[in-house]
Amino acid sequence: MTHPEQIVPHGHVLRYTLRERLIHWLAAGSYIYLMLTGLAFWSPWCFWLAIVLGGGQISRMLHPWMGLVFTGSVIYMYMMWSKQMRFEQVDHEWWKSLQHYIRNEDDKMPPAGRYNAGQKMLFWSFFLGGLLLLLSGMVLWFTESIPWNLRWLRYTAVIVHPIAALITIGNFMIHIYMGVFAERGAFGSVIRGDVSMAFAKRYHPGWYKEIVGESEARK
Repeated sequence: MTHPEQIVPHGHVLRYTLRERLIHWLAAGSYIYLMLTGLAFWSPWCFWLAIVLGGGQISRMLHPWMGLVFTGSVIYMYMMWSKQMRFEQVDHEWWKSLQHYIRNEDDKMPPAGRYNAGQKMLFWSFFLGGLLLLLSGMVLWFTESIPWNLRWLRYTAVIVHPIAALITIGNFMIHIYMGVFAERGAFGSVIRGDVSMAFAKRYHPGWYKEIVGESEARK
């Protein structure tokens, strides 16, 4: 049987609640600002980004505060989704079939649940990357308060912060690809909140089976 609390009209199913969508876009908006201003500080070739965003002084002042907003939203997403992001046997099979996912051969993929293995990996990578950005960013923010005998913290933060940033930027690009091109309709789900039953059946058949039941899923 279909679960009524998950179904929305016209043959669609609720994928993200309003709260999940708001937190997602808060994280996305704060991350994009951090990425652009961070690139401006990292290279003179990108400093024009800071100028577009209000100037170097304003960007420098807002960057760490926006980092706290991003960290808070990431922690909140962890509280909402961490249990659903645990790796299972089907996820190992999913990775072995990655070439089919890249070629959009969805019929050859293992039955992914609400989130496939790639989405789970991105989640944990963003979470850990966010923690590294927070810790190293705090050192860079309050570097003058760090005793000289702990100067190795400064040097470590200078290295860790850009590396963690570049890793999350790579994840961000993969996230866009997966949401816009790999799973057509996924991007709309973080705006409207729902997806078609056809979307669930094609891209997340394990989740589809949970929604409609074993007998209906076989039809």
